[in-house]
Amino acid sequence: MNKHFFSDTGVLLGRSLKHISRSMDTIITTAITPIALMLLFVYVFGGALKNSIADTENYVNYLLPGILLIAIASGIAYTAVRMFTDTQSGIFERFQSMPIARSSVLWAHVLTSLVANAITLVIIVGVALLMGFRTGASPLAWLGVIGILALFTLALTWIAVIAGLSASSMDGATGFSYPLIFLPFISSAFVPTESMPGPVRWFAENQPVTSIVNTIQNLFAERPVGSDIWIALAWCVGILVVAYIFAMVAYRRKIS
Repeated sequence: MNKHFFSDTGVLLGRSLKHISRSMDTIITTAITPIALMLLFVYVFGGALKNSIADTENYVNYLLPGILLIAIASGIAYTAVRMFTDTQSGIFERFQSMPIARSSVLWAHVLTSLVANAITLVIIVGVALLMGFRTGASPLAWLGVIGILALFTLALTWIAVIAGLSASSMDGATGFSYPLIFLPFISSAFVPTESMPGPVRWFAENQPVTSIVNTIQNLFAERPVGSDIWIALAWCVGILVVAYIFAMVAYRRKIS
């Protein structure tokens, strides 16, 4: 690793954060759709849906983890856009002519994604509190929730890096995020998987979002997390490692 990696990444991170601070509408836009979904499901569908969920008096408590994952899946699309814009503007080539660590360019975008998504999630949790979200989760449980959300964000961000480096158009750079946004709808995020028909239930119970949602729900409710947390961590780490490898391959091809 280049001995200037951390300082170079810090400088480039500051550059990206300045861009975000000048266009906060990207963060607000990312938060609006998940908040609208939360309002819709709680106040329109919540009365009917919560009756199918045992031991749930407040549907927003059950719903919030899935909404947070939808927000992350939406937010990483902007990482792909920023990456695509940099590749098209020629800034990558200019960076390569400078004595900086090559990987710092990618890590700056990844860390920017973590910061931007963290701000979005804080906004959504704030709205959920106004809607009646309550939890007796301990500080350790909150750290667990934050850690899983950060790991999930990191994993999806590296997928966004691949899209941003490989796309030939802006639509292509963002198109990958739509299936990811849709995944929480076929999971335990809105209703228990037991209420789903056979093939749909099988898919819902064996895709990554369900284990992540179940883990966060249990942490918020102070229930044992069981094996869900290990399955969630395995999914996140597995996706992260594979996406990171392919992202570095795509980056090397881009700058070669």
